[in-house]
Amino acid sequence: MERRSSAFYQRRHRDRLREQGLVKKELWVLPEYADELAAVERRMRQPRGPAAVVATMQAEGGGAMPDKTLWTATALCDALAASDRVRLGAISVELIEGAEPGLYLTMHDYGDLPLYMAVVGRQIIVEAMLWPVSQVRDPVGFNEELLRTHKLFPLSTLGIETIDGEAVYIMFGALSSASSLADVLFEAETLADNVIRATEAYEWHLREAA
Repeated sequence: MERRSSAFYQRRHRDRLREQGLVKKELWVLPEYADELAAVERRMRQPRGPAAVVATMQAEGGGAMPDKTLWTATALCDALAASDRVRLGAISVELIEGAEPGLYLTMHDYGDLPLYMAVVGRQIIVEAMLWPVSQVRDPVGFNEELLRTHKLFPLSTLGIETIDGEAVYIMFGALSSASSLADVLFEAETLADNVIRATEAYEWHLREAA
């Protein structure tokens, strides 16, 4: 499976937004309103009338595991596959078999951005790769900026991992394994949106700009 930088998916995401007739507007707000602004933005991408995203969340809001039973990777994959977001083609989901099964999500509304989801004990981890450390012009300066600005991306955390022997920046989020299906979908959508926004915010640090 070919590994691509988040800049590739950011470009595809921008192209698809333009194809949908959407336009980009730059706004200046206090950092504490970032999550509210992101929610408004998602709502305003829907045609006027009942928001499809809200309807989906309401329809799936009762999707918590009964009696707080913890999700397994297989059960979560089956539930996601039956959700409206997958059935309508916004997301694709695939179970990755192995000693510790995981899920591979393709976020079609975000330029086919790939997300990796794993059920680890009492946690569900959702993760996306941003770019290799070697692609950053000044890693020390960049890391300092990340520590100062990471709160601009609610519900997500940035870090460095080694994948196939290469150090890469990642963005990830975590929630309880007893979370509702709606919350799992919201976490995935939020992470995908944050990956795109982070790439736009930090791309000037990269050797190859998006």
